[in-house]
Amino acid sequence: MVPYGNDETTRLAHGMPHKDLTVTQDETFTGGLCLITMDPESNFIIVEQLAQARDQTTWDALMAPALAPLNCRVIQSTSDEAPGLLAYVEHYLGAHHSPDLFHVQHELVKAVSGPLATKERAAHKAVTEAREQLDRLQSDAQSTGDASEKHGLGGPPKGAVSLEHAEQALDAARREHERLAQQRAQVRASIRGIGHDYHFVDLERGVRRNGQLIASDIQEHLEQIRSIAQHEGLSQSCVERIDKAERVVPKMQATIEFVSRYVKQQVAQLDLTPPVSFAMHAKLIPSSYLDRVAGTRTVSDGEALRKLAERLRTPLFEPGGALSDLSPETQDHLQDEAKRLAAVFQRSSSNVEGRNGYLSLRNHQLRGLDLPRKRECFTTIHNFFLTRPDGTTAAERFFGQKPRSMFAAILESVELAPAPLSPPRKA
Repeated sequence: MVPYGNDETTRLAHGMPHKDLTVTQDETFTGGLCLITMDPESNFIIVEQLAQARDQTTWDALMAPALAPLNCRVIQSTSDEAPGLLAYVEHYLGAHHSPDLFHVQHELVKAVSGPLATKERAAHKAVTEAREQLDRLQSDAQSTGDASEKHGLGGPPKGAVSLEHAEQALDAARREHERLAQQRAQVRASIRGIGHDYHFVDLERGVRRNGQLIASDIQEHLEQIRSIAQHEGLSQSCVERIDKAERVVPKMQATIEFVSRYVKQQVAQLDLTPPVSFAMHAKLIPSSYLDRVAGTRTVSDGEALRKLAERLRTPLFEPGGALSDLSPETQDHLQDEAKRLAAVFQRSSSNVEGRNGYLSLRNHQLRGLDLPRKRECFTTIHNFFLTRPDGTTAAERFFGQKPRSMFAAILESVELAPAPLSPPRKA
């Protein structure tokens, strides 16, 4: 199986068209330290190997042989902020590094949402205790009143003052719980707002977004979160986590600007007329991006994005549209280019995280991955055997060619046992 994967990679690499590649990278510790690199579009695993370290030289020692036979140029890497990875991307790949959005949001969740959830649970417990105390006092007051009527005793019950205090305590506990719930909901909305704003295209209007404006919007969410953290008196470590997330904002802005420059260069190389070039930048690429985002959501949640994409794209091909006079072949080519350029913006390494999670789930301590050959077999199966609903493997999507059947290749390499010399005896 492993020789098949190596041979097919070499064979398919000879015929693959050149591509500018964005990779997603991470390290996992399932069965020992393993460095992994994938192509987010095809989900093809380029590197998945055990390593002794995760510094820049180790990354290069594994990546260089894997990239050598491939007809591609790595222009961007999306990952967390691991120092070894950042150094490798800068010094060896010479590519742009795109920060992973999830890790920014996760830092904020740990910094603010977690501590606020603890406070909210404590407030909810206080409400429950205050309500129980009030119920007890009300019950005692009822019992005392019944006894007074029975014996003809007058005067207010002894627990009247305590009952009033208990009602005030319950009201105060409810207000505190509601306040904390609102604060937590506001933090949650701000964290989601960061993800909503960090897009190459405005999801409501369908227009390209400016990196500086995106950074400004994200900064507003961070300031809102910081204000709540300070108001609630959260610990210094929580504030430091917010600072850690904030340090990534300039990189997010730089990523938008990198993608904009790259898209501009690629469209310029198509040598289009000004109206067609404008249609690519303003309509076709944004519509392709909206379709991509819609594909990551449920059918109902993505419906509005698909409709907006259709409104942007349809007039281009109608009579009088900017692309209507082009040949069908040219129109198809421009749509393919728009899809490719819309995919340059990668804000998540979720496919790598998903791969790591899958291995952790399927191969726990009793079924470890400490054997390099076992891991290589899993990598080969992922690349050349598993298919998407459309029937394509990761290798076919990555290389643009259909690989040989892995099952048939394995059968050819296996020596079948000879037939028995005589039929088995009957019992």
